[in-house]
Amino acid sequence: MRAELEDLPDNALLSQLRALPRGSEERGAICEILVERYAKLVRSCVRQYRGSPEPTEDLMQVGYVGLLKAINNYDPEVGDSLSAYAQPCVSGEIKRHFRDKRWQIHVRRQAQELLLEMRKAVEDMTHQLGRAPTDTELAERLGVAEDDVREARQADLVFSTYSLDAPLSDREDPAQLADVLGEDDHSVELTIDMEALNAHWDELPEREQRILVMRFYGNLTQTEIGDRLGISQMHVSRLLSRALAHLRSQLIEPMGAA
Repeated sequence: MRAELEDLPDNALLSQLRALPRGSEERGAICEILVERYAKLVRSCVRQYRGSPEPTEDLMQVGYVGLLKAINNYDPEVGDSLSAYAQPCVSGEIKRHFRDKRWQIHVRRQAQELLLEMRKAVEDMTHQLGRAPTDTELAERLGVAEDDVREARQADLVFSTYSLDAPLSDREDPAQLADVLGEDDHSVELTIDMEALNAHWDELPEREQRILVMRFYGNLTQTEIGDRLGISQMHVSRLLSRALAHLRSQLIEPMGAA
C-alpha cells in the first residue's frame, strides 16, 4: 500500500488523507510520506536558529509538529502548494516553542522576536566586518532603536536559568543554589487566594453563593444541587458558569489588563 501511495502527488495524498479517519493505518502512512518529503523544509526553518542554546534535534521535533499540523489542516481544493502553506506553520511552531518553553522570566514578545533576529544579524555582520557589530550598527541593520537592541540583550540574560544544583563557590563540597533558596508556602498562597475571593464574594447573589459552596466544598454534582434547590441541572450549570465568570473577571482580567 505504501509503495502505491509514494507514487501519488501531494494533492492526491492530501485529498485521500482528508477522507480518512484519524488513527487509521493508511492516514498514518500518508503522513509519514509527506513528512519525509518535506523534512528539508523543516531543516531549513530550524537552520536560522542554529545559534540558539536549544538543541537542533529538539527544534526539528518541534518543526515536525508544525508540519503535521499543516498537513492535517491543508485543503488541496483551495491551494496547490503544500510547501507554501507549511513553511509559516513550521516557523510559527518553532517561534511558539521559544516563547512558551524557553523563556524563564516574562519578556515582551517584541524583545523575544528581536533577539532571535539579532543572533542571525550578529553572525552575518561579524563575518562582514571582521568584528562584532555595535548596538548602533545592529539597530541600523534591523531598523529598530538602540534602546530596543539593548532591551533584547537584557532579554538574552534570562533565556536560560541556573541549575539548582549549581555550586555557589569553587571550594570542596560547596553549598548548592538550592540550599539557599526558600520554599513556597502553599498555605500562604491559599490564604491570599481566599482573601481575593472573599473580596468579591458578596457581589454574587445568595443562590449562586450556595451553588458554589455545594459544588466545590460539598462535592455535589450539578444534578444533586438541582434536586436540593428545586431547579434543573441545566439551570444549575448556567448559574455556576455565570458565577465563575464573574469571579474570574474580577480576579484575573484586571491583572491581565495591567
